[in-house]
Amino acid sequence: MKLLTKAQYDRLIANGRKQDPVRGTSEEIDFEPVVKLFNPSGLGTWLLTELDPECPDIAFGLCDLGHPELGSVSISELESVRGPFGLGIECDSHWTARMTLNGYANAARTAGRIIA
Repeated sequence: MKLLTKAQYDRLIANGRKQDPVRGTSEEIDFEPVVKLFNPSGLGTWLLTELDPECPDIAFGLCDLGHPELGSVSISELESVRGPFGLGIECDSHWTARMTLNGYANAARTAGRIIA
């Protein structure tokens, strides 16, 4: 099952291309998350900001599997997850970002989980 729409994919790739030349520098960009993914049958929430332009299966964002942290995740692995009753990871189509990724990360550190 595809998790990302073409518009989300295109925006994530565009963010990855903008980030590549400045990654790891003081110029690094603090994007608003493009998409929120979640596990409807258990732990797992992901707020993703970009895809690696060299390997577009790898996304970066705030990942919470019981402990929120900034990191990378494989989209194809998320698409392959099947929980109880065959439920897979879903995209929250009604969610809209209200702050940057670092804002969500700071709030998650305080709360112990992603508050989206």
